[in-house]
Amino acid sequence: MKLLLAEDDPMIGASVTSGLKLAGFAVDWVRDGGAARAALDDGDYGILLLDLGLPVLDGVTLLKELRRGDRDIPVLVITARDTVADRIAGLNLGADDYLVKPFDLDELIARVHALQRRKLGRVQPEMRLGGLRVNPLTREVTRDGLPLSLSHREFSLLAALIEKPGAVLSREQLEARLYGWDEEVASNAIEVHLHNLRRKLGSDWVRNVRGVGYKLVDPASAPPTPAKPETR
Repeated sequence: MKLLLAEDDPMIGASVTSGLKLAGFAVDWVRDGGAARAALDDGDYGILLLDLGLPVLDGVTLLKELRRGDRDIPVLVITARDTVADRIAGLNLGADDYLVKPFDLDELIARVHALQRRKLGRVQPEMRLGGLRVNPLTREVTRDGLPLSLSHREFSLLAALIEKPGAVLSREQLEARLYGWDEEVASNAIEVHLHNLRRKLGSDWVRNVRGVGYKLVDPASAPPTPAKPETR
């Protein structure tokens, strides 16, 4: 899942961005509310981490705009405003969660995972499809009870695909989910990671929908991929 962090404090922003990336999230970091608004209009983000005291456009105004426009992106407020009245006001404006600075990074990551589960309609941390189990918290993957060793990118790719099994994601959508603004993306990066993922997971788990993108299926319940006709 790709996150947008709107935070004007350089030390907090750098620390949170680094910690979230180590936890497996792609993160874009903006330093004012106007840039956050523009990023949300242009990008596909799973969660917004929003400081309320932003310059240009404050976080309260941005949150009001999002909810008036029926934008349903989950919003985790991170702020120094620590009174009960502040928390109630933030939640009543449409925030999904509220975390007061200074906070523990592990708690922030746990809250992000909780919002992710809520957005996907899950109560268990583990995502499942057939005999496949993917745990975003521990970054463990098993197939039929056997552990699979995946690289950072392979895990992020599998996590993106298993969020909505059977849904087709284009290469561009997968790139947006896996990489932030500050990361260079080779033209064939997604194809390379998909090749490696298929090699470890099994070639029938990830299907190519020609001209559209890729989807994750359970080979035990999905019809086999049609064989290519022989050429003579």
